[in-house]
Amino acid sequence: MTLIRPFRGLRPVPAQASAVAAPPYDVLNTEEARARAYGKPYSFLHISKPEIDLPADTDPYAPAVYAKGAENLASLVQQGVLIRDAAPCYYVYRLKMGDHVQTGFVASASVAAYDANRVRKHEFTRPDKEDDRVRQIDALNAQTGPVLLAYRANAKLQAILDGIAKTPAMYDVTADDGIVHTLWLIDSPAVVNDITAIVDAMPALYIADGHHRSAAASRIAAARREKTSTDSHTYFLTVAFSHDQMKIFDYNRVIRDLNGLSEEAFLEKVRANFTVTPASGQVKPDKPTRFGMYLGGKWYQLDIRPDLVPKNDPVAQLDVSLLQDQLITPVLGISDPRRDKRIDFVGGIRGLGELEKRVNSGEMKVAFALHPTRLDQLMAVADAGEVMPPKSTWFEPKLADGLVSHVLD
Repeated sequence: MTLIRPFRGLRPVPAQASAVAAPPYDVLNTEEARARAYGKPYSFLHISKPEIDLPADTDPYAPAVYAKGAENLASLVQQGVLIRDAAPCYYVYRLKMGDHVQTGFVASASVAAYDANRVRKHEFTRPDKEDDRVRQIDALNAQTGPVLLAYRANAKLQAILDGIAKTPAMYDVTADDGIVHTLWLIDSPAVVNDITAIVDAMPALYIADGHHRSAAASRIAAARREKTSTDSHTYFLTVAFSHDQMKIFDYNRVIRDLNGLSEEAFLEKVRANFTVTPASGQVKPDKPTRFGMYLGGKWYQLDIRPDLVPKNDPVAQLDVSLLQDQLITPVLGISDPRRDKRIDFVGGIRGLGELEKRVNSGEMKVAFALHPTRLDQLMAVADAGEVMPPKSTWFEPKLADGLVSHVLD
């Protein structure tokens, strides 16, 4: 079973790459997308968030929205803003955020490999979000939002990618947030074959971000299996990076109330499972099993009792699990963080100041800062066939939409 293969990417002409590139569809709400795309007719937001081109009260999941996305995509192709490569290719994709650089590749990944768990997942999906992606792919007849994959570090593959990245780039786009997105075309048959062989020899690839897009691709493939003689629908759009280059930020928690407890009573209950140490300033955990807590205008360092950390359970030993199982559930009474409205989540890219802001405003009562989940932990969970708690990982930098899309012939 092949894990990946090259494909004929649909992409902007180089002169319009900056005008087309857009944030991922799921990091902006409709109003933010409308403001970001204002006066930018080529922005890919007109395809990934097409409700911005319809009346303000339009349901973003209405059939007219998906039809508008398809219309907008066809328009950019007709205008020559988007072109399709003549032969199947891979692409080198480099992300630069400040001093952080990661260099990976764009490929189409096998749905059959995903179904057989060689493209491994670590999260549950929601049916409504899957349905949205299925309708979007069906309407566009293309996959436009790449799935972010990780693979275990491979020196030979990295040498190939880094070598290509020393040549002139096809695109070099600096996004509004300062992230630099650089792409190179890989159209040498020999190099394409080398990359395919190296990746196919890997036991697995790992979904870092994009579980709903992956699941939707599998559903599209199943639905089209008997309806078409082509097989592009059996692969899906991905960007893959070496696990040791990817950056996971902390994913922090804020809680609306103390479950009826006073601050003193709450602290006393926390001390049953954690050493609680008052701090003079913000506490950004510097190691696993250590947490920061902001309560009543003060920061505390929490260190979990060592005997409460499981040794052989890849899910239960995650910091997000330890905090949930040893504090949030037993003390705060929140047993279902997916649905309970008393808990919210703050990506670490926003900083600890955001936690203070949410608590100081009175909106939330207590905040917890976590140590980031590691890529090797994510892969261990996926290898065990388990799933991580919700909001366990926040990947930065984010991929851009629109730089390469995968057409389903």
